[in-house]
Formats: sequence, structure tokens, C-alpha cells
Amino acid sequence: MRCPKCQHEQKYSEECEACGVIFEKYRRMAARNQALEAEQRDSAGRMTKGVRAAALALLVAAVVVSLYFFPAGNNDRPVAEVAEVSVPAAVRAIAGPPPSAAPEAVRAAESLTPGKGNPIERARNATVSIETPWGTGSGFFVNRHYLVTNRHVVEFDNKKLAEFRHQVETFRQLIDLEQEKLADFRQRLRQMPKGPSRSQLAILIESREEELRRLLPEQEAREKRLAILEQKAQPSDIRIVLANGSEHIANYLLLSDRHDLALLSLFSGEWEFLEQAPPAIPLQQGDKVYTVGSPIGLRHTVTSGVFSGHRRQQEGGPLYLQTDAAINPGNSGGPLIDEHGYVRGVNTMVLRGADGIGFAIPIETVFEEFRSTLF
Repeated sequence: MRCPKCQHEQKYSEECEACGVIFEKYRRMAARNQALEAEQRDSAGRMTKGVRAAALALLVAAVVVSLYFFPAGNNDRPVAEVAEVSVPAAVRAIAGPPPSAAPEAVRAAESLTPGKGNPIERARNATVSIETPWGTGSGFFVNRHYLVTNRHVVEFDNKKLAEFRHQVETFRQLIDLEQEKLADFRQRLRQMPKGPSRSQLAILIESREEELRRLLPEQEAREKRLAILEQKAQPSDIRIVLANGSEHIANYLLLSDRHDLALLSLFSGEWEFLEQAPPAIPLQQGDKVYTVGSPIGLRHTVTSGVFSGHRRQQEGGPLYLQTDAAINPGNSGGPLIDEHGYVRGVNTMVLRGADGIGFAIPIETVFEEFRSTLF
């Protein structure tokens, strides 16, 4: 028999004659050591596999995040092209098809959005501020040279004009009467002897003359404004301020007899305009909409809301689009657009005494009313 420790050969015995090792204990110890080594090898193998799996999972996650948040890179290539160039085939096989692997969905989304860029930004670029001698409003281009607004933006309301005329005339009469009374007071002052009564009258005259000097410039300003308002609106009276801040004078003005609409032209360039939605994309109740305009002088302000439905003020009357998107003074004539940038209507009025109820004239009405000019 050969000793497993020192290799000494001898006849069978329980103990080595050379090194003294006990054979059975040595075999048990060797077996335990082998089992321990085997267990350590298994543990190391499992750890290596776990590290590799974690690394692979991190790589897949990084690829998927990059596909979602950085789809086209800086070279404006399609998402699918970037995915094929930057993602190894082995990783694609593990991670599954990227979001760009659905070209039908991409094409469908692109078909909903006219032109390029942010739809709100496009609407802003096509919207203008309109300034007249009697106030401000908004408008927007419906093709390269023509823009639409409300009639009440470019023409002063006849009822309000009559009220303002009466106010101006009444103030003029009061001022004339005050001047006559002051002339009478001065005559009396010259005839009165010196004393408290004369001093008191002099103070009264001075006070009323001071008040009259304050009122006269205000009355003159009202009379000049009335003279302007009584003249019919002319294109040269209308100033158009574009999104880039440039100012232009309208070349042409056409007023609607049936609707609160006016058509202006600007032939000094070709301007960005808003498109109508295709018939296949109707505006439905609850759809998100936006208004763009210049409320209280804040040019190109954007508000958002939802489309509430179609409304008529009276049976057989004109159709309106109801929305809760804020339509403030100065928004009149601006566009009501959907989330894809298509123009849906012309903002025209709000319901008095109610919060968040506004109305727009459908864009289809604009093209029907000005068909001979726009087509």
C-alpha cells in the first residue's frame, strides 16, 4: 500500500510506517478539503455570472433610455437610423425592438402635425398684434399674404361710439357753462368793495379756474379721439406687429357684414400661416386647445383649455366654438388652435358674468365668408 501523504510503500496497515499518518483520518480530511474547494468554485462562478448579468442589464437600460430621450442626436437623423448605428445586435436581441421600431406610429404622429417645430411656436409666429387709434387686438395669417381678425378690432362699435359722442358733447356743454359762470364771477368781483366777501369770491374763482385748467386738456383729448372714431377704418390706420417685433401697415381691409370678422392683407413678404385641420381630424369635446393673442398689451400670450362644444346664441344664429381657454381683452381676433397646431377658430368674445366661458368663430366660417379673396 502507498501512503497518500509521503508515498511510502508498505503492506496494509492503518498507519504509515514512514510518516506516521493515519490513513482513514487523512482520507476524511482530504475529502473535506475537496468539498470546500468545490463549494468555493461554485460560489465564484455564481458571483461572476451575477456581475455579468448586472452589467448587461445596465447596458440595456442605458440603451433604452438613450433611445427614448435622445432619439435623433444632433445630426437630425431618424430614430431608426441612430438605433441601428449605435446599438449592437446582441443588445438589440436582448432589449427587444426600440421605440422607433414602429414606423407606422411615427408616420401617423407626423401626419397630425403640420410643418416642423413646436406647434405653439408656429402659432405664435403666425399671430400678430393689431393696433388701431382706438385700441389693440390680435390676428393671424391664414395664407402667405392675408390675415384675419375680428371686425370689432378694426372698427369701433357703433353703440359705444354713440355713447362716447354723448359723453364728449355733455362735457363740452358743462365746460362752456363753467366758463360763462367764471366770467360772471369776475365781473362781480370787480364791482365789490374790499372786504371778506370780496376775498371769499376771489378764492372761489381761483379754485374753479384751477379745476377748469385741469379739465380742458382731458376734454380736448376726448374730442380728438371722437374725431378719429367717427372716421371709417382705413388700412393706413391699422398697424400690424409681427412676432419678430417688426411693424407694418395693412395694405387692404375687408369687413364682413354677417360675422365679427375682418380680412387684412400684407404684401411686403410671405408670412408663416396657420393651416386648417384635415377633415379626418375633427375637433371633439374635451380636446385640448390653446389661444394666442395680446391681452392687455402682453403680446403673443398663450393660454390653454379644452373644447367644450359647438354653441349658437340663438336658433338659426351663427355657430361658435366654446372653450374654457382664457380669452382676455386683446385676445380678440387671435387663433384658437389644437395641440397639433391646426387652427380651429377665431377668438371673438367671452360670456359676461361667467368665468372661463369663451367663444371662437370656426375657421371654416372665415374661408366661407372671404372665399372670393382667399381662393
